[in-house]
Amino acid sequence: MSSIIEFQKASANKLKLFYEAPLKIINNLTNVTPETIKTAAGNSVKELQKHDEINTAKVDASQFPHQAAIGANLANFSYSLKKTQRSKLDIKPLEDNPSAEPLNWNTGEIYANAQNLARELMEMPPNYCTPTYFAERAAKEFEGIENIKLQVFDKDWAQSMKMNTFLSVAQGSTEPCKFLQIEYNGSANKEDKPLALVGKGITMDTGGISIKGGAGMDLMRGDCGGACTLLATTQAIAKLKLPINVVFVAPLTENMPSGTATKPGDIITSMSGLTVNVLNTDAEGRLVLADALYYVSTKFDPHTVIDCATLTGAMMIALGEAYSGIFSTTDDLWKLLEDAGLAENDKFWRMPFDDFYLKQINNTAADLANTGGRPAGACTAAIFLKQFVDGINFNAEEGEKPRRQYAHIDIAGSMECTKPESYNTKGMSGRPTRALIEYARRLAEKK
Repeated sequence: MSSIIEFQKASANKLKLFYEAPLKIINNLTNVTPETIKTAAGNSVKELQKHDEINTAKVDASQFPHQAAIGANLANFSYSLKKTQRSKLDIKPLEDNPSAEPLNWNTGEIYANAQNLARELMEMPPNYCTPTYFAERAAKEFEGIENIKLQVFDKDWAQSMKMNTFLSVAQGSTEPCKFLQIEYNGSANKEDKPLALVGKGITMDTGGISIKGGAGMDLMRGDCGGACTLLATTQAIAKLKLPINVVFVAPLTENMPSGTATKPGDIITSMSGLTVNVLNTDAEGRLVLADALYYVSTKFDPHTVIDCATLTGAMMIALGEAYSGIFSTTDDLWKLLEDAGLAENDKFWRMPFDDFYLKQINNTAADLANTGGRPAGACTAAIFLKQFVDGINFNAEEGEKPRRQYAHIDIAGSMECTKPESYNTKGMSGRPTRALIEYARRLAEKK
């Protein structure tokens, strides 16, 4: 049997073996794969959770320990503020035999715990997870981790940096906006260019003056999903001590309607100098990301910029929750991300990143409009963001190469798991945290 789980009753020290249906499938498998191990571990933990007297699970991780740890720990996640609730299981490997392989039980725990951190932050109600709380929680999560420099900037700093599109979203809320910046220096050569990660951090999105309908608006507590997943990714990279440099930034704010909120039709001058006509205040994610992308690409000169955002309903319509949509400026970056997603079964789908879509957003009195209407909504949002990443334009016909690569990841569909199975539990998904950690690990291997 390849994935046995032991459990311990709270009322006794006697250990018993659990051979119920979720694990019996392993006996009948002739080709045990990483995914079957992950699924079996997840199913078994969910079965054990039905028994209040069980508080410990030990997983046989003799095969594919990385996946066994992921399946068990992801299935063990829950978020609840109920007065009484079931405690999580204490999950450990059946035999503590550290593996010399790059992926082992320890890496599996790190990957899973990172995704669970993203899940928790996305699930938290917006009166709990404010921009201030998010920044404070980030500081707590990085306590004791080596080679970390964490800074939190306020509205005055953002004004001094002329981050006007970010501030235009923040000005409708009474909650103070924050700009979170975390640098991880894991490379032996501190001068190595970093990987830049930029996460959309809207801790509550009402739509602003262009207010959303009330039904389902509570899901917009997860509109900070980009910031949550990339915060967790950065933490995992640091815990794994990967020999790369990383900078993570997240513009954090609420998008609220009020007498001070940005109005549809306002024109804002961004940090880059490009003017933006705000036709719809509910297209706020691209506004906060615009300044963040320009800031990180000009200040840190990264070799690669990746942003992650719950950006468009159009992506949800296009891909549902099975895939996260990727817009990549290079085939090489796309291939690395695709392979990492397949390895973790946290999959990506490549979307068109064509300048044709600029025609839908450059026909007003400003350089750009923040929406191009319903057609190709995810594509017009992506091409908008591309205009704010410095150093990615080049003339391929003349043999030029870009100074940096860029990928935009739209997780509006994959942010929530509505069809739970095994280790994918119902609720905010925390995706694509594991895929991005795996991308970073493979990037480090290529050095």
